[in-house]
Amino acid sequence: MLTENICTGRIIAVIIFAGVLSVPATASAGESGCLTCHKGIEPIRSADSGMMKDIVKIGQTRGDPSGCVVCHNGNPAATTKEDAHGGDFYPDPGSPWVNEKTCGLCHMKLVRSQWRSLMMTESGKIQGTAWSAGGLEGYKHKWANYDVKNPDDPHRKLGTKAYKVYKAKLAAMLPNTYPKAQKQVPHAPGLKDMDDLAEHPEKAAFTYIRTECQRCHLGVKGRQKRGDYRGLGCSACHMPYSNEGFYEGGDKSVPRNKTGHILVHSIQSTRKTKVTVHGTTYSGIPVETCTTCHDRGKRIGTSFQGLMETAYKSPWAKDGSAQPALHTKHYMAMQQDIHYQKGMMCQDCHTTLDFHGDNTLAGTTLASVEIECSDCHGTPDAYPWELPLGYNDEFGRKIGTRPRGTTKILLPQQQKGTVYDPKDGYLLSTRGNPLGNVVKDGNKVLVHTAGGKDIEIKPLKLLANNDQLDTEARVAMVDIKQHTKKMECYSCHSSWAPQCYGCHVKIDYSKGKKNYDWVAAGHRHAEPAHRRDRGEAKTDDLMIPGHVIEQRSYLRFEDPILGVNGEGRVTPIAPGCQVVYTIIMPDGSVKIRNKIFRTPAGTEGGGANGQLSLDMAPMQPHTTGHARHCESCHTSEKAAGYGIDGGKNTRPWDKDVYIDLATAGGKVLAKAARPQRAAIPGLKNDWSRVVDERGNQLMTVGHHFPLSRPLNNHERALLNRRGVCLGCHKEIPNKSLAVSLLHHVASVTGQLPVTSKQHADLIHKIMLFSAWGQVGGAIGGIFVFLLAALLIFRKQRKK
Repeated sequence: MLTENICTGRIIAVIIFAGVLSVPATASAGESGCLTCHKGIEPIRSADSGMMKDIVKIGQTRGDPSGCVVCHNGNPAATTKEDAHGGDFYPDPGSPWVNEKTCGLCHMKLVRSQWRSLMMTESGKIQGTAWSAGGLEGYKHKWANYDVKNPDDPHRKLGTKAYKVYKAKLAAMLPNTYPKAQKQVPHAPGLKDMDDLAEHPEKAAFTYIRTECQRCHLGVKGRQKRGDYRGLGCSACHMPYSNEGFYEGGDKSVPRNKTGHILVHSIQSTRKTKVTVHGTTYSGIPVETCTTCHDRGKRIGTSFQGLMETAYKSPWAKDGSAQPALHTKHYMAMQQDIHYQKGMMCQDCHTTLDFHGDNTLAGTTLASVEIECSDCHGTPDAYPWELPLGYNDEFGRKIGTRPRGTTKILLPQQQKGTVYDPKDGYLLSTRGNPLGNVVKDGNKVLVHTAGGKDIEIKPLKLLANNDQLDTEARVAMVDIKQHTKKMECYSCHSSWAPQCYGCHVKIDYSKGKKNYDWVAAGHRHAEPAHRRDRGEAKTDDLMIPGHVIEQRSYLRFEDPILGVNGEGRVTPIAPGCQVVYTIIMPDGSVKIRNKIFRTPAGTEGGGANGQLSLDMAPMQPHTTGHARHCESCHTSEKAAGYGIDGGKNTRPWDKDVYIDLATAGGKVLAKAARPQRAAIPGLKNDWSRVVDERGNQLMTVGHHFPLSRPLNNHERALLNRRGVCLGCHKEIPNKSLAVSLLHHVASVTGQLPVTSKQHADLIHKIMLFSAWGQVGGAIGGIFVFLLAALLIFRKQRKK
């Protein structure tokens, strides 16, 4: 669904181009001075593509028949590198600081919307970190990387009419999450501000935000380490960078031993846009391009790929060295999301407006993302096109019942990308935009992937009607309809989820320690002298006081906790910002140590004293696979929010733990003994414990939407089925003659159940025959029961 937006080729593009560039038209026809040095470089697009034809056509009017100046500007008639790259030369044409004059020639609407997209504002990330320091901006999303506001003309919002109406209603209902304007995040404390910092240590969070959290926004090129190499702006997604950061194309002028270069000089986009590397041709935007940024926070990029962070560097590599760091971390290999296994990429689900934005502000990902599982899979009762707009995206509202249907009209930007045969119509997202690569084909759904696959999906209703749902699926989705009405699909279908409990952040201002201010770096690019910078120049004036170190308490991946998200649906939750702050002042003194701030009074579940600024974030783990077993939720203290094993296995975190020579009564003998694990004041429960058994909330669950929260008392009561096995098994084998005899027959015939499914089938038959026995009389029931049991085992023995 990610659009490629090629040029139209109309003469107006040439006229616009001529008005914005100042390239001397002195090169003769048929020559290209650029290729004198860059001989062998890959064409940015294939020669037969409409985009390349337009580039060549425009280039010819500027004295460059190869069209290099259309994107890079510069002087194609120059005879030296300095002259060719002088003036308004653009090393990275996708940079947001210049792309109005490059990409914007054909994609102006998307170039304008980039400044209001989450990839540029990162307002949700800022608000989340500010929340961890005591809710510095409350539930508002008033800060971003740059000053920005919504366009004055509401018609500049992108999307269908239905989508615009839908989003306007959401914005009116949730003004904190859909702000009309945002301001640059406050500056971090400088050395002259240390007295104020001593009085307000929570302001150290701005050092944390600016030096660690904001390096992924598109106004900067990022930290350029293994796995994090990318371009600026449009180039961050549309130009291929390998994890190692080396150029491997045919241009001999590009050094092969320096990192930070594109893999090849070709645009990657939709299915019809082909990129060739060492003889292998691919299409679409590889998942690893997205993971360049989406490897922190909720870690959905790495999780989608089946990567889970580990503290260990093993197993050893071929030469005996440690596992190479990727995104500065190490990983264990988990099961990949089923969509990834099927060959799907991020863009195959996420729409053009998910990526580029719709030209209006949104505070967080759930406010911006418009795709839902049911948009392709439907429900057991309804095909996707039979569902109303807003299904699975309710946000507590009553939605209509009118079927959304399909459409054969694409958005303008989709029409410029790969256009597929609509067959019976393009499916619509829950917010009303066409899914340009997903079509209705009878009662089936056809997904055209950017990588070149055509995947046929049987919607849930078709499976249910054809009796193709297995027992567990039928019980969960058909017999217990509350599951589909109240839960996200991925609450059951997430195989695992990364859970990073306890984020220990130390901000050290001592000994002149400094770090790079990524927000200030973006603003440096805004200066005329630095608009054309290839990347980040880490000059002294962009280094600010404070060095940040992050550590964790522990990691888990099994069966995530359940809570409620901003849409009001039950969802997996995992540690968001569970931050504990330690601040070292310039003189080396410890201002605060292992401190958890508290949110303002009245905060979710906190009453007059606020709540611990520890947050469990509602999330879509992007680890879709076979559904969780029923007991993994219904017999789990963790799933209910009571903590891993009820939070009973860890000692209280608010007390020092000493390990040294001690008496049998635990009195430490040595005066020099030091705490093995220091106390965290205020943390009386385990990090994984969200509520206690009396329903008292122990930390926040989400801070972007008013509906996000832990499971309430009623929901936890419905969830809890612990001990139900005893309902049958307390009678086995002594008190129930029928059951006792059946178990005896099973044991002597060697037919004891060996799998959970066999056991479930056996118990199911016991229950049915026992009920039959009560209806028909005790003696007759036992006779029929035994006869049936013997027939069952006789049949099994023959097999």
